[in-house]
Amino acid sequence: MSRIALLAVTLPLVLGPSHAAVAADWYTGAEPVILDENWTVAVDASVAVTSNSSAFGSVTGTIATEGTLLESGPRLRVEGVAGTYSYPGQKVGQRVTGYQQEGALSGGYEWIWRDAALAGFVGFNVRSNQLSILDPGNPVVGTGVGAKFAANFYARPTENTMVSAYGSYSTQFNAYYSRFRVGYMVADGVYIGPEAMFLGDNFFNQYRIGGHPTGFSCGPIKMAVGVGYVKDRIQGSGYYSTVEARTAF
Repeated sequence: MSRIALLAVTLPLVLGPSHAAVAADWYTGAEPVILDENWTVAVDASVAVTSNSSAFGSVTGTIATEGTLLESGPRLRVEGVAGTYSYPGQKVGQRVTGYQQEGALSGGYEWIWRDAALAGFVGFNVRSNQLSILDPGNPVVGTGVGAKFAANFYARPTENTMVSAYGSYSTQFNAYYSRFRVGYMVADGVYIGPEAMFLGDNFFNQYRIGGHPTGFSCGPIKMAVGVGYVKDRIQGSGYYSTVEARTAF
């Protein structure tokens, strides 16, 4: 029942443990910023919150184990996510609060071209999901280890447009998360456009539709913000907001 994500900072998620998956799994799709040809590490952080009583944060580090992040090569990724959520219990007026933490380690490869990039990762994740009270209807409880698979894609089809996609799946609770963004450049490196997300696990499923400005800068940090509508199988309708940030060195 997690409800967030971070790249930089993402605040979208509403319910269920797989929401946390979302939190840890994000990709702003911001246009790569070439400040230093020797970049070998990128750090993404995000925070996501929903009106459906969820809030999550995540931090992800991506390391070029050979060469730099500006050229094709192997990658190592480390992720951490934590958050809380709540939903109606089985008794009238009762609410269940969940507390979720997750860590993941994966390796992969990224192919980089002039106007596009594609990366794939394989690894494992450890997730802990605890409830404030016993809920027999929620099977996503406890701590376990699963295999995790992820991929992200970014491209500039034309000089003024961009498209990005991210997807991940974990065998732990069958948690999945996918995100799609397209944008039109309104300023140098800054895009505005629609976004859509689909996520879920053995307990919940949810989709989000909204809009984003992506790629604006705060010093050496690239930022993105997203807001929109959420529909959750358990919590119903609501809204989400996310904040994301990325820096590299």
